[in-house]
Amino acid sequence: MYGKAFAPEYQGALTSLSVNSSLVDVLAEGIERLREAERSGRLDEVARCGLAVAEAHRRLGRVTDADRAWKASYRAARGARDTAAMAWALWSGGTLARQRGAFPLARRLLGLAADLGERGGDVVVRGYSLAGLAETGRIQGDYAAVGRLHEQLLAEARRRGEARHTVWALEGIAQMHRNTGSYDRAYALFEEAAEIAAGAEDRRGHAWALRGLADIVSVRDGDSERALALLSEAELSCREMDLSGALAYNHKMRGNVFYRAGRYAEARELYELALTEFRAMSEPRGEALARLGLAKSLARLGRDRAETAAELTDLAGLLERAGLRHAREMVARAQAEFGVAAEAVR
Repeated sequence: MYGKAFAPEYQGALTSLSVNSSLVDVLAEGIERLREAERSGRLDEVARCGLAVAEAHRRLGRVTDADRAWKASYRAARGARDTAAMAWALWSGGTLARQRGAFPLARRLLGLAADLGERGGDVVVRGYSLAGLAETGRIQGDYAAVGRLHEQLLAEARRRGEARHTVWALEGIAQMHRNTGSYDRAYALFEEAAEIAAGAEDRRGHAWALRGLADIVSVRDGDSERALALLSEAELSCREMDLSGALAYNHKMRGNVFYRAGRYAEARELYELALTEFRAMSEPRGEALARLGLAKSLARLGRDRAETAAELTDLAGLLERAGLRHAREMVARAQAEFGVAAEAVR
């Protein structure tokens, strides 16, 4: 039903790159091909090679370089009057904006990308852009608004037999079910995503699906050893492909597993590691979640109650301003867990 996964963001002279190519290798080849295109004066090729460079920088956590690269790609695409290439550049910029926590900008750029993709006749960039809008809403906890869009995009991806996009949609829907307590449904969806990703040789999608399964196995079944084994398997792909963001979230989830198992010192070490990784790539959502896990671990290890209260209050305000509803609810539960809710509102 599904063919081998491909990476539509690797275009022009870079179409031979695999979805599983190391991001360091993608960046090196992308820069080389970009320079060749610039020397030849082919703006369309500059735009498409620049897109791969932007995406490699973004996924490696180099946000300043990624921001510069997607904008240069857009300018080249506009100069070439290539509507589809303009859409892809805006998709990259919108995805970067979401990664940096700039959600209004992300929605604006991704909306423009979807419109241009439709005008340019590129159904793939249109689908990726709508998916980006759906993911932005999901991350903010607006499940009612984006749940139907996730399902629509899943149906479209299944019809086209596009494995990578099917896996993405399944994982997004699964995460919403997990966050609302429907663990069995979430597990089934993550499991299907893992199977499709494995069959399509989509190692990135497979790593994220394994992380989701580990989360369910830990929170629903209390099976920390199996959860840790799944995360270790996912980590191998993250390291081999230089997936900095996925690796940081993997480490944060490992901290969650340790915390749920009452292994607070080990949890603290993993949250500290994840926090360092998220800060290095300017990923505010991941940073906030790692801070929350660290605060809870330190509280369990005897940290002063007033310090815990102050940390959670600060996190609550940060997440409220960012519009991250689900994460804000997690902080509220932590405040109740440690009996510091009263201090949080004074």
